[in-house]
Amino acid sequence: MRLILLTIVTLLVATIVGLGATWMTATRGVAVGTIEIGPWTARPKAGTSDIDPYSRASVARSGELPVGTGDGITFTAKTDDARRPLDGRCDVIVKGVTPPARFWTLTIYDTKGQLVANTLQRYGFTSQEIVRESDGTFEVRIAPRARAGNWLPTGGIERYMLMLRLYDTPVGVGTRTQKDAPMPSIKTAGCP
Repeated sequence: MRLILLTIVTLLVATIVGLGATWMTATRGVAVGTIEIGPWTARPKAGTSDIDPYSRASVARSGELPVGTGDGITFTAKTDDARRPLDGRCDVIVKGVTPPARFWTLTIYDTKGQLVANTLQRYGFTSQEIVRESDGTFEVRIAPRARAGNWLPTGGIERYMLMLRLYDTPVGVGTRTQKDAPMPSIKTAGCP
């Protein structure tokens, strides 16, 4: 009887640990095959048949349609350059250049992957509509209140993330550093 009870307890603990670990990796992800350049992260194999099982579970759970390797790559940022979480109550400045790409988009999402609700229905910028400096750099201000220039409203939410999608770009699996792919900086300018 003791052996049966011990076996049931062992199986129960193993099931809880296994399901817990699966849930953690599907919701928070793992760094398998991840490119990290500053606060920006990407999984270049997410849109291919070579996708790792953890990324596959994350994609299945979120329902997203990842950009295929031949089409481009998606970079996500949840923190600024100093590793502080992006706060919708603060002014955040995204500044610089992007890696070479035929077309790109910069979009703001909440932590659940939904577009950030705002009265202007302004959710991002594209490479064709953004206002640039004479040297080709750009600056996007992400803030709860209107700002001059390229401005994205946060609606005052507490946390959000940015997605930079690069289409028709040489950035991929072999990319590892800022020199390989010059990514824009993300700085928190101030909080009320």
